[in-house]
Amino acid sequence: MARTDIEKHERCYYRGVPGQMIIVLAIFAAAILFSCRSNPSEKKTLEGLMEPVEVVRDPWGINHIYAENEHDLFFTQGYAAAKDRLFQFEVWRRQATGTVAEILGERELKRDIGTRLFKFRGDLEEEMNYYHERGSEIITAYTEGVNSYIEEVLRDTSLLPIEFKMLDILPQKWTPEVVISRHQGLLGNIGAELKVGMAVNVLGAEEVKNLYWFHPKTPVLEMDPAVDGSLLGDHILELYYAYRKSVRFLPEDLLPEYRKKETAFQPDREFLPVDSLSIGSNNWVVSGSKTADGHTLMANDPHRSIAVPSLRYMTHLVAPGWNVIGGGEPEIPGISIGHNEYGAWGLTVYSTDGEDLYVYDLNPEDLNEYKYQDGWEAMTSIRDTIPVKGRAAEEVTLRYTRHGPVTFIDSINLKAYAVRCAWLEPGGSPYLASLRMDQARTWEEFREACNYSHIPGENMVWADKKGHIGWQAVGIAPVRRNFSGLVPVPGDGRYEWDGYLPIVEKPHEVDPERGFIATANQNVTPDTYEHWDAIGFEWSDPYRGDRIEEVLRSDKKFSMDEMMALQVDYLSLPARTLVPMLSGLRLKGQAAKARDRLLSWDFRLLPESVEAGIYVAFERELRKKADEEFIPDKAKGIIGGIQLKRVMDWIQAPETRFKEPAIRRRDEFLTKTFRASVEHLRETLGEDMNSWRYGQEKYKHAYIVHPLGRAISKPWADSLNLGPVPRGGNGFTPGSTGGNNRQSSGASFRMVISTGDWDKAVGTNGPGQSGDPASPFYDNLFRPWAEDRYFPVYFSREKIDSVAVERVRYMPD
Repeated sequence: MARTDIEKHERCYYRGVPGQMIIVLAIFAAAILFSCRSNPSEKKTLEGLMEPVEVVRDPWGINHIYAENEHDLFFTQGYAAAKDRLFQFEVWRRQATGTVAEILGERELKRDIGTRLFKFRGDLEEEMNYYHERGSEIITAYTEGVNSYIEEVLRDTSLLPIEFKMLDILPQKWTPEVVISRHQGLLGNIGAELKVGMAVNVLGAEEVKNLYWFHPKTPVLEMDPAVDGSLLGDHILELYYAYRKSVRFLPEDLLPEYRKKETAFQPDREFLPVDSLSIGSNNWVVSGSKTADGHTLMANDPHRSIAVPSLRYMTHLVAPGWNVIGGGEPEIPGISIGHNEYGAWGLTVYSTDGEDLYVYDLNPEDLNEYKYQDGWEAMTSIRDTIPVKGRAAEEVTLRYTRHGPVTFIDSINLKAYAVRCAWLEPGGSPYLASLRMDQARTWEEFREACNYSHIPGENMVWADKKGHIGWQAVGIAPVRRNFSGLVPVPGDGRYEWDGYLPIVEKPHEVDPERGFIATANQNVTPDTYEHWDAIGFEWSDPYRGDRIEEVLRSDKKFSMDEMMALQVDYLSLPARTLVPMLSGLRLKGQAAKARDRLLSWDFRLLPESVEAGIYVAFERELRKKADEEFIPDKAKGIIGGIQLKRVMDWIQAPETRFKEPAIRRRDEFLTKTFRASVEHLRETLGEDMNSWRYGQEKYKHAYIVHPLGRAISKPWADSLNLGPVPRGGNGFTPGSTGGNNRQSSGASFRMVISTGDWDKAVGTNGPGQSGDPASPFYDNLFRPWAEDRYFPVYFSREKIDSVAVERVRYMPD
């Protein structure tokens, strides 16, 4: 479908849709979309199927797959997902296999080395069957489906999405090894561990504890004397960082006719990775005692990078033994967030430290040997060859100690560094254990399925039709008896893991008296918990979680509408604390007028709000000034920033950080900060305070850049990139939209589910289900997402058939 047809489709579908928080009327939308498509039904032969499969597509792009056996179900899931996301699949495959340099050249060589260094090298059958008792068959069927579509487009290259033509490449076949790759998982804290070690070296352990917000227990940060802190630096993890970063395309990667014409290409600074603690999620489950209809509810909105295509992909899988709908990673089989006929579940990140940095003394007579206990051990070596565009292939040697991949060898100082990764154990591929959850019928079965969920560390919540709600923390958790895992340690055998804590022994809860369970990446570990040597010390700021709990603790009976409103709630708890403190400050002129506007404000970070614009500028300046004043110069560039919770604690209890007279110095700090924030608004948005509106293009907006969007010429960029559109909120509101002007993280995918009527479930998945710019489902969900509107996620065949816009019956060859 041409781009003009896509725009026509969007006009057909969205014209006249009312504002925020209103669900699009399903039947009306379906009828309109039918008028935009001329051939909603077809029959097609698909080699590889055992029996016929029907795929029904709804107006929001969700494929409802009806198969007669398990093989065909997952074969078709792979086929349909590849059809929607082929370019995303090819980039994923190259990241997973360490073949990015083959198309982008030498600048991606270190990425490919890192990928191969951290490759899972265990038994593949054991690995796949960890995720499900028939995991090998399921994953293999899925990759066969992916390959079936790849074969189809290779036979008819006119079906290729435009990105392949721009890069002059073709997609290549998948293997199960691609599915079980760990490259895009939320894996651990190894980068933070290195930074903390560097900070301890220059500041000492106690000052580092003062600057970081470690809790709920106090970690040991003193480094072993055998670790030379002066030798620590980012270069040690260069291969790890390269392996984990997103692929960036430059103009020279494209054929000349598509390239951006400017000679000096500069990446957008806002497109750089954000601090890991700003990536989070919200979820909660509510018992029937607190709902309007007496049935349990589940809500989940994972916060990841805002991208096109979306990181999540929604599917409905129906076959004997399977009836599950929701979202997951497009490149893996199953559903990680959603519901089946019995219950609903969702996830958020739970702090679990599955990585450690080990430092070794090398044998001066043989640099391939490292000190372990009383002797020397030889590293294991693997030779590999990496293809590189524009030059000969690179021969590399990958080295491993007993603890894991060696990322750096310092031959001058006779040191080596290796990363021990719990996620290289069988079962460490992100989200694949959801396959077991997809078939759970009770809380007990769901909790048993959780026992296989190694990566990432998560808060899994459950709500079922029988009225039960539950929470189980998951994730593979090394037990550290004699160290915290927050600083590098010697690899000589004195700092070993004492196995892994069984997942079912991680924190959990079922049917609490308060009637709800909520998590938002804050610490939710009960004070009575016992296994603290397997619990992390770093958590997100508590404000999202505190606001969600504040709402859920009220006496009211909650409806679906109120759950949706809470997911996109923009009330700022930090603002509610900070703004009243401004009333006593000595301010003049425009600063005083700006302060006075805030004093009658409702603390909601809404688009078009001048007060929100003033407050967010103040909050940002507060964090900036805190970093400038409280991080010592010798630690700047090591400690990336102080968490807002830490800064707020100092402001509320000034004697803990400010010199005497502490209150006066605190007020001087706030005064200086507020004046600077007002001056910044005046300089960037103009003299007129009414022009300081939050949610404008210069201040807070969503502009989603296609992976090639900064490398292609303007006409193509205008076609593939989406926005800008106004946004509200920030990283500390339940409606999380990150901390920068161009939203780079937050919830693109959301679900709210009532167990009383599965057809009442709603969701978002901006900007669309498809990654193909020629598809009508490329951006049809973008504006509703930006305006915080939801669409129905139908489950019953009757409802799905009533809105179907496309039906394909796939027949075996």
